[in-house]
Amino acid sequence: MSTESGSNGELYGEIAIRNNQLERFENRTLVRRYTIDFTCPEFTCLCPRSGFPDFATIHIKYVPHKFCVELKSLKLYINQFRNEKIFHEDVTNRILDDLVKLLDPWDIEVVGDFSVRGNIKTVITSKHSKK
Repeated sequence: MSTESGSNGELYGEIAIRNNQLERFENRTLVRRYTIDFTCPEFTCLCPRSGFPDFATIHIKYVPHKFCVELKSLKLYINQFRNEKIFHEDVTNRILDDLVKLLDPWDIEVVGDFSVRGNIKTVITSKHSKK
């Protein structure tokens, strides 16, 4: 296993996350509409008020039009939030906006299912459909 690091001491995974760009590939099944469903159960970000970590499962469900998201790029994209101070509502909507911009899908839904904090459970659902 490689433990190489960059010139500033970053590990290869940290470098991959920092340099990540969401990628897409052409949808090869244009004869029908179908659904792609991802679950990202290890999502983390930071509370912008306290700095404490927030944990969530992110669910992404979309009906591709001309493009599909490449999975490794999605994994690295999701991991980029781990040190970001961001509200639950904002991160859920940003993921949706970035995927709509990348893919222009027929339909897409992103659900941020956040773990209980302070006796409150938060679930954010954002949707987009082509007109």
